[in-house]
Amino acid sequence: MLWNSLADYYSRRGLYAKAREVFEDGLNAVLTARDFGIIFEGYAQFEQSLLAAKLDASDGEVDNGNLNDGEFWLNGGDDTDFLIARIELLFDRRPKLLNCVLLRQNPHNVEQWRRRAKLFDGDPSTQVSTYVQALKTVDPMKAVGKPYTLWVDFARMYENRNLLDSAEEVFERATQVNFKSVDHLATVWCEWAEMELRHNNFEKALQLMRQATAEPSVEVKKRAAADGNEPVQMKLHKSLRVWSAYLDLEESLGSVESTRDVYDRILDLKIATPQIILNYASFLEEHKYFEDAFKIYERGVKLFKYPHVREIWAMYLTKFVKRYGNTKLDRARDLFECAIEQTPSQEVKPLYLQYAKMEEDYGLLRRALHVYERAVKAVPDCEKSSIYESYINRAESLGFKEVRKIYEQAIEAGLPDSDLKSLCMRLADREASLGEIDRARRLYTYASEYADLQSDSNFWKKWREFEIMHGNDDTFREMLRIKRTVSLPAQTFERIKRQRLQ
Repeated sequence: MLWNSLADYYSRRGLYAKAREVFEDGLNAVLTARDFGIIFEGYAQFEQSLLAAKLDASDGEVDNGNLNDGEFWLNGGDDTDFLIARIELLFDRRPKLLNCVLLRQNPHNVEQWRRRAKLFDGDPSTQVSTYVQALKTVDPMKAVGKPYTLWVDFARMYENRNLLDSAEEVFERATQVNFKSVDHLATVWCEWAEMELRHNNFEKALQLMRQATAEPSVEVKKRAAADGNEPVQMKLHKSLRVWSAYLDLEESLGSVESTRDVYDRILDLKIATPQIILNYASFLEEHKYFEDAFKIYERGVKLFKYPHVREIWAMYLTKFVKRYGNTKLDRARDLFECAIEQTPSQEVKPLYLQYAKMEEDYGLLRRALHVYERAVKAVPDCEKSSIYESYINRAESLGFKEVRKIYEQAIEAGLPDSDLKSLCMRLADREASLGEIDRARRLYTYASEYADLQSDSNFWKKWREFEIMHGNDDTFREMLRIKRTVSLPAQTFERIKRQRLQ
């Protein structure tokens, strides 16, 4: 407000040039967008008031006697266009002036420097000087944002003008900057390589990636350790981002051996991810190195723990069984046993099912049933029902006597109530079809202890139909008595249940 008041003072005295000077000084001094808005609004009103006064002059002549301080007016002429041009120029300058305010707030604001450079898209020389000023001003350790983007934008500006030598020079200087994060430096190298690829400089791109992934010499490490402040360049050779870009280039442009060397170096540096393991094994399989691929899977399952190793085990077992079938069953069984041992019970179900499927396809049915038997003991209660479904279906070929044992085992396995009732009803149907009516009735009676009168209407309906078809008056009345007992309060039901057990 003080800046505006001072400018208004000069304006009232007719010192328009001095008023403009005050407004300009104010815009270049304030530190907040709010203060900038106040001064800019006053400046715009000042210019608009001069234009309005000119337009209101009836005779088209302006008294120029009070003009001084070098103010230029067109004496005796119409300078309306000149005043309009001043206003348009002021509003055109607004984004640049506001950007200056934000940079005065924090000269290390990367995004504001990038926006400033874009404001000069039509002025290459000014844009270059803006980038140079930005790179000199922004401290990577204090930067708000990602300072490497300034270097990348600067290089792309030259690239867009087909000045590749200048762009490469910018990138080369950027690789020497001690960024706050290794990932920032890695991105600079990757962007440089991508630029070379866009211009079909494939060998240069590969050379850049080899240079980026080269491990610093012992002398360089000692020098950095002596300085006490290790730059990010010392850690670049362990950047997975750079190595991933290098791998993409080698797989596309290099040979099989050179690509394998890159993968092996990643494993030796212990920076591999599960996806790197899967990609390496897949690459070897594509080139018919099957045993080498399985060795990579082996390294992967030793490197990672659960849950990161889950995908590796799943792919390893699938590929191994598909490749060797029944020719290496013992080795496949060892792999499944090792995988099951490492996997927590909440996640082991798919492995048991895959193991049993392998035994069914290439091994012995008895072994498959043994796998299912182990599975129902290992998985959580909520997953046992589906295992038993498969277990029973596979045991059908051994006769109903064997199936009955599995049913009885399942009923005693502590399944959830809904699964237990369903299992009892299925076994009761099988028993009734074989004429074992008493066995079927005992199953219905047992399941009734877990049935609800309202929510399990289907259970009571099936039992009623069973008694109508196979029972008599006494058994039917007993079924009705149990049904009434279920509708009693919980305490009474528990008392009757204890009496029946006694």
